[in-house]
Amino acid sequence: MSKVHPSNQKITNVIVTIAAIAAIALSVFQIWQGIVANLAAPVFRPIHVSWVLALVFLAYPLFSDRKPFPIYLLGRIIDIVCVGLTCWASTQIALFDYDDISFLLDGLQSADQAAGVVLILLLLEATRRTVGLVMVLIAALFLLYAMFGNVLPDNIASKGFSVEEIIRFHIYSTNGVYGAPLAIAAGVVFMFVLFGAFLQVTGAGQFFIDMAFSVAGKYRGGPAKASVIASAALGSISGSAIANTVTTGALTIPMMKKLGYKAEQAAGIEAAASTGGQIMPPVMGAGAFVMAQFTGIPYSEILIVSIAPAILYFACTLLYVHLMACKLDLQGMTQTEKIVTVLQNGWHYLVPLILITVLLMMSYSPVLVGVVGCAAILLAAMTRKHSRISLKLFLEGLKEGALLALPISVACATAGIVVGVVGQTGIGLQFTQFLIAMSGGYLWSALALIALAAVILGMGLPVTAAYIVLSIMAVPALMDFGVTLLSAHMIVFWLSQTSNVTPPIALAAFAGAGIANASPMRSAVQAFKLAQGFFLIPAMMAFSGLIWVEGEHLHFTIGIISTISLFVAFAGGIEGRLFVPLLLWQRAVLLCMALGVLFLSDLNRLLALVVIIVVCLLNYRQQNRMLS
Repeated sequence: MSKVHPSNQKITNVIVTIAAIAAIALSVFQIWQGIVANLAAPVFRPIHVSWVLALVFLAYPLFSDRKPFPIYLLGRIIDIVCVGLTCWASTQIALFDYDDISFLLDGLQSADQAAGVVLILLLLEATRRTVGLVMVLIAALFLLYAMFGNVLPDNIASKGFSVEEIIRFHIYSTNGVYGAPLAIAAGVVFMFVLFGAFLQVTGAGQFFIDMAFSVAGKYRGGPAKASVIASAALGSISGSAIANTVTTGALTIPMMKKLGYKAEQAAGIEAAASTGGQIMPPVMGAGAFVMAQFTGIPYSEILIVSIAPAILYFACTLLYVHLMACKLDLQGMTQTEKIVTVLQNGWHYLVPLILITVLLMMSYSPVLVGVVGCAAILLAAMTRKHSRISLKLFLEGLKEGALLALPISVACATAGIVVGVVGQTGIGLQFTQFLIAMSGGYLWSALALIALAAVILGMGLPVTAAYIVLSIMAVPALMDFGVTLLSAHMIVFWLSQTSNVTPPIALAAFAGAGIANASPMRSAVQAFKLAQGFFLIPAMMAFSGLIWVEGEHLHFTIGIISTISLFVAFAGGIEGRLFVPLLLWQRAVLLCMALGVLFLSDLNRLLALVVIIVVCLLNYRQQNRMLS
């Protein structure tokens, strides 16, 4: 590996310092906006985007500092030029006079149009640096469709818009770059990412990991079960399955390997658990806030209906972890800290989480709740001598919160282009008709196609961006099959998580494999098996009453029982054991009954459940015979 040139290092140190100051200032600005300023959207959103883009060009250089000095210097000069262009374009947009409606009749002035073009190009470059080339290509493809849709075949054609019309729609309105996805990212998501950063610097993250080990460490396969529990607690707030895998996995993966889990299994367990954190209330990796914006359904209602599916997902993962431990004949940890001791040292960290959950349930503004959460975690840390943080750590939290939010804001702004093109051209209707035609009119077939699209999109898009893009295209199709609005969005949101654990590109599993020193692809296969709840639970949302609806308690209860039986049947059939190894015919029966639970009516599901219980009892009797 080539050494860093001394001159490169000096330049890097200066720019890193500038970026740190800018990041801290951005966090302070966001808090000020949430508490005091309440700037109008046409002012606040361009300021947020310009700040984010400038930070991206500083924190994500064009060329690595290991390049020769002339090349690195040229790259940094280009970065600074990009920062300058960002400031000019955003100032031009922020000062635009929306009260003068003459631009609707005569078009944009040349300077305003140039500012729009420059901002979109800078946004795409920032997206390439932070998110990857795939999302850039998707956004570019949609923009090309908006421009040249008139030359396409009639069944997919659109009007075809000029550059001026596209810039006016996507930049000088709240329909494109500055649309709903960015509104969520710049407001709610930023504050909860900052909250997550403060959790880490105050030591609250370590407290939740310690709690998980105290609760589950002594049981069979303890570190693996602790990993699942810790990821459920932390993953909701971190906003990133990969970040959660790296954070908790650094501790849990080595312990799982030491206990006896194979390296690929340890990586897969951590990846599946960490990805599950994105569907766990109260924050759900920010996806629930986007869903509330898109559906108009109160966040508190989305939170309530999300609790049961999330618990079921982690129950499914824990079941697989337990069966793996039984097959490998693993035991628990010999020594774990007592729960009482852990709680005595860190009970105060629970107060902010309880507070934000209660406030969100009471339908307070999510932005305000995020600000309150940040203040609460800092105050809670200051109440105990051992958890008090220095000014340096406080500033570190402000900096890390802003830097962690960069890819999310950039991805949501770019996703706004896709959403805007769909609204401007009406392509969503054609996609809905295409999906229904491809599915042959069968809901299960449509779900399979959406799941495939989610995996493909997720290979290059962050989860939130994948959900945004997929929801505007797939939700109308699901509703045409009779699925309710909330259920359709929940299905798409869950399926959007799958790319983190699905081969051939499973980023969370690959991150876990790096820590475990394991094969990335084998780790992805293990993660896919452990995370099958991401596919089974959306199917149950579509075919059973797994989404709670007022007045349908019996249907909901049957849905939960059916889902549990589905997990047991699939896990037993795939792993080949429950209490003890299953006979071949028992595995076959369980897999057949699992399919029955998926697709049959409520009454027939109960019959399948009886068969599953009988097989479980027979296996339990086999265990008793072996023990006697």
